[in-house]
Amino acid sequence: MALFESYERRIPQIEAALKKYGIASIEDAKKVCDDLGIDPYAITKGVQGICFENAAWAYVVGAAIAIKKGSTKACDAAEAIGEGLQAFCIPGSVAEDRKVGLGHGNLAAMLLRDETSCFCFLAGHESFAAAEGAIGIAKSANKVRKAPLRVILNGLGKDAAYIISRINGFTYVKTQFDYTTSDLKIVEEKAFSKGPKAAVRCYGADDVRRAWRSCGKRGWMSPSPETPPTPRASSIPWPARTRKSVSNAASVSSPWLRAAAPAGRSIPTTWRRVRPLTA
Repeated sequence: MALFESYERRIPQIEAALKKYGIASIEDAKKVCDDLGIDPYAITKGVQGICFENAAWAYVVGAAIAIKKGSTKACDAAEAIGEGLQAFCIPGSVAEDRKVGLGHGNLAAMLLRDETSCFCFLAGHESFAAAEGAIGIAKSANKVRKAPLRVILNGLGKDAAYIISRINGFTYVKTQFDYTTSDLKIVEEKAFSKGPKAAVRCYGADDVRRAWRSCGKRGWMSPSPETPPTPRASSIPWPARTRKSVSNAASVSSPWLRAAAPAGRSIPTTWRRVRPLTA
C-alpha cells in the first residue's frame, strides 16, 4: 500500500536523497527518528491536521537527513529538513523547478535565527492552512530564539483579517493607511484569545505597501524624498479616452507603433469608465 499521494512518481528521487546519507528507505528514515524518540509525522499532523500524507512523510525524511548530518542547531536542522521536502517534489513540476522544498527549509532557518525579528505573510479568508501555520510558528520558533518572533498575518482585506482573527483566536489589528504618504496608523487592536494564538497579529491589507508597512516603519516600501509615493489607482482622475487619443499615445510611446498606426484598420470602440476593485 502506498504511504502517500503519487507514491510512484515521488519515490525514486526520495530514495536517491536518502542514500546520500546512508538511509536505505523511508521506513529506515522513520526508524532513525524513532530511535531518538522523535515523531515528525505526528508533529506535522499536530500543527496542520488538514495536510496531505506526503507532507507528513516529507518531514520524516527531512528530520532523518538532519539527524544523519549531525545538525545540533534548529536553524541548521531546518535547512536539512528542506532537502527532504525538496525530494518530495515531483520531477518536472513547478515546485521541483522552483526548489520550493529548499525554499521552505531556508525560510524556516531564517525564522529561527535571532537576526530575523518579524515574519509577515499573506492569507485570504479561506486560507486556514496558512493560519494554522502561523499558530505553529508562534508556538515553536520562540523555543530556540532569544527574542520573540513577531508573527504578522496580512488578510487580503479588512473583512478577511477580522474573520481569520475571530475564528483562530488571533489579534485583529485595524489600521488606517494614507496612500499618499504611505503612513500606517493603528486604530484598534482586538485579541480574540489569550496565549500563543493572540501573539499572531492579523492585519487587513488591500495594497502591497500597506502589507509591508504592517511589518514596521523600516520596510522596503519606505518612500525617499527624491521619489514620491505613487497615488492609489482610484485617486487618479481618468481622462476621457477616444480612438484619436489612444492612437496619439501609441505613436508617442513607440516608433514601431507610430509606423504601423496609419496602416492599421480602424475599429469602432466604446470606452467605458470602470471603477477598480477594492477589498
